[in-house]
Amino acid sequence: MRRLSPYTLLPLLTLLLPAVMLAGLAIGPVLIAPTDIASSLVERLIESTEAISQNSLIISELRLPRMLLAGLVGLCLAICGTAMQGLFRNPLADPSLIGVSSGASAGASFAIVFGGLWLPMSGGVGLSLVTLGAFGGGFCAVIIVYRLATGSNGTSVSTMLLAGIAISAFAGALNSLFEFYADDDMLRRISLWQMGSLDSATWPKVFVAAVAALLLISYLPRQSRALNALLLGESEARHLGVPVELVKQRLILLTALGIGCSVAVAGTIAFVGLVVPHMIRLLIGPDHRFLIPGTALAGAILLIVADALARILVAPAELPAGILTALLGAPFFFSLLAHQSMRGVGK
Repeated sequence: MRRLSPYTLLPLLTLLLPAVMLAGLAIGPVLIAPTDIASSLVERLIESTEAISQNSLIISELRLPRMLLAGLVGLCLAICGTAMQGLFRNPLADPSLIGVSSGASAGASFAIVFGGLWLPMSGGVGLSLVTLGAFGGGFCAVIIVYRLATGSNGTSVSTMLLAGIAISAFAGALNSLFEFYADDDMLRRISLWQMGSLDSATWPKVFVAAVAALLLISYLPRQSRALNALLLGESEARHLGVPVELVKQRLILLTALGIGCSVAVAGTIAFVGLVVPHMIRLLIGPDHRFLIPGTALAGAILLIVADALARILVAPAELPAGILTALLGAPFFFSLLAHQSMRGVGK
C-alpha cells in the first residue's frame, strides 16, 4: 500500500468528517436535503415542541444524537485500538484482548436477565440498567486482568494477554449461562445488544461517550513519544527515560474506560478498533504523533458511514451497525493479510 504524508492525510480526514456528519443527518428512511438540515435545527431551537416540523423532530431527536454517538464511539474504539497495538507492540492487537468487551457483554446480559425480575426492562430504566451492567462488567474484567498481570516486577504485557484471553472465555461462559435462563424476550434483547446498534441513541448516552472521548483525546496524544519508544521494547524505553510502568497503567485504565463506555452505550461493535489503526498505520507509518489523531478521525468517519448505511441497506428495517462493520471489516482485513503475505513470499 502506498504511503501518504501525514500532513496530507490528516487534513483530508479533517475535511471529510464534517461532510460525513452532514450525510449522517441526511440519510435515512426519510431523506432530508442537506440545505434543510440547518433550518431544521434552528427551527427546533426557536419553536415549541408542538409547532416544529417532522424534519426538525427527526433531526434533533433521532439523527443528531445517533450521529454524534456513532462518531464518538468510533473515535473511542479506534484510538483505544491504537493504544493497545502500541502497548502490545503488535499491529494486529485489539482492545478486546484485555477482556473488557467480553466482560461488558456478560454484564449487559446479567442486567437484562436478572434486572428484569425486579424492574421493567423497557423505557429509560431498562436502558440505564443495561448500560450500567455493561460498564460494570467491563470494569470488573479489566481490574481482574490487571491484578493478575501485575507483580513485584511490574505489569507483564504477555501475562495480561493470557489473563485477558482467560477472562474473555469465562465471560463468554457466563454470557451463555445467562442466555440459558433467559426467556424469548430477554434472548432477543441480548442478541440485539451483542450485534452492536446505535438505534437507541439518547442524549445521556452521547454525554457518556463524549466524556470518555474527551479523556482519551486529551491524554493519549501526550503519550505519543512514550508509545514510539515502547515500539523499541520496554528496556529501550526505560533507557530513554520513559516511566514504562506508569505509562502502561494509564494506558490500560484509559483503554478500559473508553472501551467500557463504548460497549455500554452501543453494544459490541467489531473490527473498528482493529482495522482502523492498522489501516492508518499502513498509510502514514507507525509514528503515534500522527497515528493517534488519524485513527481518531478515521474511526469516527467509519462508524458514522456504517450507521448511515445500516439505516438504508435493508429499509424499512435497520441492520445493526456491528454486523455491518464486521461484514465490511473482515474481508478488508483478510485482503490486508493476503497482501502482506504475498509481499513476504515475493521477498
